[in-house]
Amino acid sequence: MSSSKIRVAVLGATGVAGQQFLVALDGHPSFEVVRVGASERSAGKRLGEALRDASGRSAWTCREPLAAAHAALPVEDAAGMSADGVDLVFAAVESDAARELEPRFAEKVPVISTASAWRYEPDVPVFLPAVNLGAPGAADHTRLIDVQRRRRGWKGFITPGPNCTTTGMAITLKPLHDAFGLEKVLMTSLQAVSGAGRSPGVAALDIVDNVVPFISKEEEKVEKETKKILGLLDGEGIAPAPIGVSCTCTRVNVLEGHTEAVFCSFGRMGTLDEAKAAMRAFGRDFLALGLPSAPPTLIDVLDDPYRPQPRLDRDAGNGMTTVVGRLREETTLGGAWGLKYVLVSHNTKMGAAKGAVLVGEYLLSRGYVK
Repeated sequence: MSSSKIRVAVLGATGVAGQQFLVALDGHPSFEVVRVGASERSAGKRLGEALRDASGRSAWTCREPLAAAHAALPVEDAAGMSADGVDLVFAAVESDAARELEPRFAEKVPVISTASAWRYEPDVPVFLPAVNLGAPGAADHTRLIDVQRRRRGWKGFITPGPNCTTTGMAITLKPLHDAFGLEKVLMTSLQAVSGAGRSPGVAALDIVDNVVPFISKEEEKVEKETKKILGLLDGEGIAPAPIGVSCTCTRVNVLEGHTEAVFCSFGRMGTLDEAKAAMRAFGRDFLALGLPSAPPTLIDVLDDPYRPQPRLDRDAGNGMTTVVGRLREETTLGGAWGLKYVLVSHNTKMGAAKGAVLVGEYLLSRGYVK
């Protein structure tokens, strides 16, 4: 291991999200995976072995190969792991497990998570790069880390990322909210099957030639998280953004990339050209930091009326750029002015592990990870 790199542990390393972390961290200039944790049944095996069943079938789900250095790591029982020998934990475990495991590590080191278990605690920020991480003034929620440490007596902290469906919408709403004063949002999602991991309800015969019109707890997460992410620091907590958010979340026969149709109203007048310019310029100061996982642009706005499409646009910016199209005026939601548009956001990159790694890179630059 390079002595200059941050020593990282990945929890849930054999799962879908854990594998995405391993891909995002392979060859990383600042982070090096030195320990991996998973369930008790995988413990004691090398990771490459743990990802194969008795017949030899691989459970590796990413298009990118498993790095040889990661494959050789011994898998530990996550339930019994300590923070010894690591500087940072990336956690990709189910929420019930996260509720127990993550604070145990946070007592010693920072924990950046994909789970929802701690998202709604008042002293826990839900970071989204350039939206509420590295944003100006009270929109930057980074200071909440200090509050969390002081209240809980931890040396580390917990910072979960948002739900993958929240990610693309919140990124695109932020510049519009700043420019025009967001009042209401309606959204319908068409979500890729990879967002469900191995969950029930998306088996092959369920999703082929079909749309599943319900994803358990998804709509509640999007509605609550969007208000928190777009909120402002208020004392030792976050005052949720005073906006109305309503959504319908569906599962469609697409492998990767969530598509969302967004309708919003604002308190101030604007034009389509001003909205496009605000989106295209969004996050320039954040991107100027040159963080390794950051894309060239956070939002790309297309004029082709047949775009964005997940197959064509999910990999923009190596999966870290949200692509917007069909930007039109909306007249039925009230307010001074309205917009409607379609977006595509890569749910397993910016919406999950790689977005979490970008958060880690920023916190490293600010001295919260060391």
